[in-house]
Amino acid sequence: MRIRAAVTETAGGPFVVQDVDLEPPRGHEVLVRVMAAGLCHTDLTMQAVWPLTPMVFGHEGAGVVEAVGEQVTTVTPGDHVCLTFHSCGSCDQCAAGRPAYCRSARALNASGGRGDGTSPLSRDGKMVHGGFFGQSSFATYAVASERNAVRLPADLPFPVAAPLGCSVQTGAGTVLNRLRPAPGDSLLVIGCGGVGLSAVLAGVVAGCTPVVAVDPIESRRALAVELGATEATGPTGLTGHFDHIVDTTSRPEMLTAAVKALRPLGALAMVGIGREVTFDIMSLLNSGARIHGVLEGDSDPQSFLPRLIDLHRRGALPIERLITTFPFEDIAGAVAGMRDGSAIKPVLVFA
Repeated sequence: MRIRAAVTETAGGPFVVQDVDLEPPRGHEVLVRVMAAGLCHTDLTMQAVWPLTPMVFGHEGAGVVEAVGEQVTTVTPGDHVCLTFHSCGSCDQCAAGRPAYCRSARALNASGGRGDGTSPLSRDGKMVHGGFFGQSSFATYAVASERNAVRLPADLPFPVAAPLGCSVQTGAGTVLNRLRPAPGDSLLVIGCGGVGLSAVLAGVVAGCTPVVAVDPIESRRALAVELGATEATGPTGLTGHFDHIVDTTSRPEMLTAAVKALRPLGALAMVGIGREVTFDIMSLLNSGARIHGVLEGDSDPQSFLPRLIDLHRRGALPIERLITTFPFEDIAGAVAGMRDGSAIKPVLVFA
């Protein structure tokens, strides 16, 4: 079928919305009419360096199932779904309920295709790389797997549902699934983008006291306080010591400051994309600090996303406060809003 997709022609090139062709779903695949798709820093980071082009990114899709492969059993046409990361379902990590660390994660999410060398996307008979996080949802339609399609209540707005697939589950899951603070534990969140503010909200849900947010942008600090943070400060104003810290920046200077801000036996969770940072080993040994690398909030989306939806229904996770919507054809505006900080969580919406 002919669809519209935002195609990146070269590494670092812009998203250009154009016509491409999409294959029907295979055995365990589903065809989803995309109604909303979140824009994430991961999309921009990968777009800048991705060697396989042309490529369609997008990994926070939400929409309606239009068709299913002959082996699909968990969703049916007409179901509303949120698309999230893909996993094999059969390795030891998946069997243990830790699909974020699936042994086939790279092949299924970041190989430029399905993992078997094919892509459901093409243009003029030539392959267009896709399968980004098992979906490539910067498009009017996407082929995903039933494993990374999570059923949604029919009344949940698609722009609210879309960020659940990555940024919200990453921030909230890091707190609720990995750090698991006790009521009264202190929490510091570094970076108040979509992931960081989701971590702030989760800290409030968990009963952390205080919850302190760090961000260079004053409007984001103000929103963090409105969402329940005890206080918010700029990067140079970081003081105090904390039981738990979530860093979303992967900036070496902030991670160094985070380690110094840990209480004895405190825990630092790192969730941002980065390269190298240097820590003083003896300070870690002497304090008994724990450092965690966390992917996708350490979550199993099929069980964790319904938990997040329940928190949203109860008013404890007002993620709509983070969202700015843009028409799909204005994906360049969404990118600009994310880069200049005016849009915390840009979400593309489709007519």
